[in-house]
Amino acid sequence: MPDRGGGPQGPRIRVGRPSRRVRTLLMTLGVLAVLGMAFIMFAGFWTDWLWYRSVNYSSVFTTTLWTKIGLFFVFGLLMATAVGVNIWLAHRLRPPLSAMSMEQQSLDRYRMGIAPYKKWLLLGITALVGLIAGASASGQWRTWLMWVNGVSFGQKDPQFGLDVSFYAFDLPWYRFLMGFGFAAAILSLIAAALTHYLYGGLRITSPGARATAAATGHLSVLLGIFVALKAVAYWLDRYGLAVKSSDFKATGNWTGLRYVDANAYLPAKTILFCIAIICSLLFFATLWRRTWQLPVIGFGLMVLSAILIGGLYPAIVQKFQVQPNEQAKEAPYVEKNLKATREAYGIDGAKVSEYAGRSDTEDKTKLRDDVDATASIRIVDPNIVSPTFQQLQQIRNYYAFPTNLDVDRYSKDGKDQDTVIGLRELNLNGIPKNNWINDHFRYTHGFGVVAAKGTTGDAQGRPVFTESDLPSTGDLGTYQQRIYYGEKTSQYSIVGGPQKEIDYSDDTGEKTTSYRGKSGVSLSNPINRAAYAVAFGEPQILYSGAIGEGSRVLYNRTPKERVEAVAPWLTIDGDAYPAVIDGEIQWIVDAYTTTNGYPYASRTTLGDTTADSLTAGNNQRAVVAQQNQVNYIRNSVKATVDAYTGEVKLYQWDTKDPVLKTWMKAFPNTVEPKGDISAALMAHLRYPQDLFKVQRELLTRYHVADAETFLSGSEVWQVPDDPSNKSGDAVPPYYLSMKMPDQQAQVFSLTTTFTPNGRDNLSAFMSVNAEAGTSDYGKIRILKLPTSGTVSGPKQVQSQFNSEQNIAETIRLLRGGDSEIEYGNLLTVPLDGGLLYVEPVYVRGSGLKYPLLRKVLVTYDGQTAFEDTLDAALDKVFGAEGTTTEPPDDGGGTTPPPASGNPTVQEALNDAQKAFDDGQAALKKGDWEAYGKAQTELEDALKRAEEAQTAADKKTGAGSGSSGTASPSPSPSSTSTSS
Repeated sequence: MPDRGGGPQGPRIRVGRPSRRVRTLLMTLGVLAVLGMAFIMFAGFWTDWLWYRSVNYSSVFTTTLWTKIGLFFVFGLLMATAVGVNIWLAHRLRPPLSAMSMEQQSLDRYRMGIAPYKKWLLLGITALVGLIAGASASGQWRTWLMWVNGVSFGQKDPQFGLDVSFYAFDLPWYRFLMGFGFAAAILSLIAAALTHYLYGGLRITSPGARATAAATGHLSVLLGIFVALKAVAYWLDRYGLAVKSSDFKATGNWTGLRYVDANAYLPAKTILFCIAIICSLLFFATLWRRTWQLPVIGFGLMVLSAILIGGLYPAIVQKFQVQPNEQAKEAPYVEKNLKATREAYGIDGAKVSEYAGRSDTEDKTKLRDDVDATASIRIVDPNIVSPTFQQLQQIRNYYAFPTNLDVDRYSKDGKDQDTVIGLRELNLNGIPKNNWINDHFRYTHGFGVVAAKGTTGDAQGRPVFTESDLPSTGDLGTYQQRIYYGEKTSQYSIVGGPQKEIDYSDDTGEKTTSYRGKSGVSLSNPINRAAYAVAFGEPQILYSGAIGEGSRVLYNRTPKERVEAVAPWLTIDGDAYPAVIDGEIQWIVDAYTTTNGYPYASRTTLGDTTADSLTAGNNQRAVVAQQNQVNYIRNSVKATVDAYTGEVKLYQWDTKDPVLKTWMKAFPNTVEPKGDISAALMAHLRYPQDLFKVQRELLTRYHVADAETFLSGSEVWQVPDDPSNKSGDAVPPYYLSMKMPDQQAQVFSLTTTFTPNGRDNLSAFMSVNAEAGTSDYGKIRILKLPTSGTVSGPKQVQSQFNSEQNIAETIRLLRGGDSEIEYGNLLTVPLDGGLLYVEPVYVRGSGLKYPLLRKVLVTYDGQTAFEDTLDAALDKVFGAEGTTTEPPDDGGGTTPPPASGNPTVQEALNDAQKAFDDGQAALKKGDWEAYGKAQTELEDALKRAEEAQTAADKKTGAGSGSSGTASPSPSPSSTSTSS
């Protein structure tokens, strides 16, 4: 065929071929580049495999890998085949070349240009679309595994009568298939049309027929397939209405069918389904009729129907049927939404009780003893005292405590004690000199637990430590204190080899150790070393002499990272917490199974509902799965991570959860049965905060029982802002041991308050039994206050505290000398029909780097006290000052005990009284240096009094506090039971 595209050709320039040496060099460099890229890819795969094998969860890696590979090849081949076959078919159906029009002459050069490479071009196009489609499909491995392993919920949706599993497991997979089908049809249509155009089957500017009969038939079939898929999509959209999100004026976010959906959209989708089926048949009919007339008319009818039936008709129904009588029309659907939402979030068992908000007891002194029986009021705030732990128990700069400590329960003498606990973790920023050996070989772990009583402080406002010092000693007994895995341990360490690690330091100097655990991946193999050198971007791993026989690399060291890696199908709570269990430090991690396919249940964004004042700013506590939108959640798994060995264990907690059962089918033998949870571990499990925060957010609207009240919005609550700071963020829930009015004894609980929407007075108090192993664990109790009166909410109580003249004056004095005031958690405790508020007040004195507990604010039934100790404040509020051995005073510090008949004791007590008086005088002057000195002298005097009385008791054989001689105060570390 003549060359129609060229002009005169210039002289040819002969270019010399590169020499053999250059060609050899280029080939060598090319081969090395390919091998390098291959090894980089291999290194990522190999290190992942080694890590999963090291934690004994290799089945998770292989199941996920093979699922991704299978989806990649199946859907990649399907897409490549669909596009490739249609390109081949369009080329095969090309018309014979005839007299060339101008359009065909311009296309001829392209045909001639690709003619020698047609097969390669076809393979290239199909390979490209196949790779893209396969990569997209491999990302749907969770959807595939849930569909193929789905377990029945045993509950049917109220509209279609289908099991919830259809919406949670089946419908997402069907939607993916529909999306893939549409993509395949559109790409095939585009590829076929371009091929037909290139080879003359389609004409745009040429005279005569625009398409050959073969092209018309081919493209009509593809269009028919597309419209048939649209018909299936319309049918699936009918079921999608049950999980569709929309804005609803009365409630905001809404999921499920409303009146207009059930009576307009649902029949419209059915009609559009039928029209689409007819339209697709008309397209297929062009194989025989060879005309576009009928299918084009049918397609136009479908588009018009979609506009009129699918858009205009529902709008008319909404305007003229629903809006004039919205409550009556929407009420049946709201009832379905109420029921489904409460079931999906586990709040259907929430018990709402009316609560007066004020006490009817006239003689309040009778209530003083009831306070201790009602709650173990925690005045040591775990979110404030971390700097105090740091200052008093850091010991070395290369240790640190988390910003937010945790609250747990530990038993002593058969009685549970709310305990504030933190781990002394490794802090690389405090290492004397940062270099590769120090950062990764010598400083590898933290050391020891530090714990303090939650309900008391010492004479100077410091925590009363029950486990302290280095190595840690105290009530927790003997346990493995080395912490190789923790919340602050974010980079890799290489342990167990020739390089010794710094263990801890004492008066005799630094102690060294070598890791003896089986955790991590061995670096004895040169292939492993090379792989990790590439994976970590650190070539020294390959040749460093600090790595040798026995060396192991530890990474993925935070509890959250480890649990997420071994169970990628779980959503992890933002707060892992440590506990000493059977001689080991175990991190306890709460994990959730979720779905956004529960019909009629309203959706929530986890990152928004779990945010509060502790997740804002510089606080360490994280929010859970920030952008995840869900409408079903269960705390289905309790996980543990050993702080020394890194061992991860997953325990089935919710034995009825169908989502967990589905994942357990997909990943067998990864989750251990609930019965394997030991009694020691069970004693430290608790109700998770993030689940509680999600539930309380839903209960601001879904605590009502009837649709009419729900639609009116008159009972909408809100979670109040944290009154202890000015962040404007929600108040966090608080753990403390307490009993609700219908409970017989205290249980470890998680509590929060509600206020009416847009107002600050209290509308409700919510508590959940957080103590695992008890019969009503997880039971939500809500005390609803009357709407006819007003009971002060947290913000109002804080304002009342700040506006009391005496309190304001004392706070002004406490702020003297550039000191800072920090308000602790404002705790709320229901008591005899009223509400007791307690808030510790901390002072960070000038020159001090840490806060000390100086005052306690208490209010009940209109009575307010601001005293040095909780006992003194309670006594004042309940008018029982004379019943305590520790009367309140007007300043800081600790009131000295009564006089003793023993002369030595009496002398010490006189010294204590003098020190106390000096401290009060210094406090009034704002002289913090003198005040601190007086407090130290007071502590010494009390200690001498105790030692003298103990010696006298031993000499006479008398018991403590016997016969006519008043017993001196206990040691300064426990001078006040609630200091």
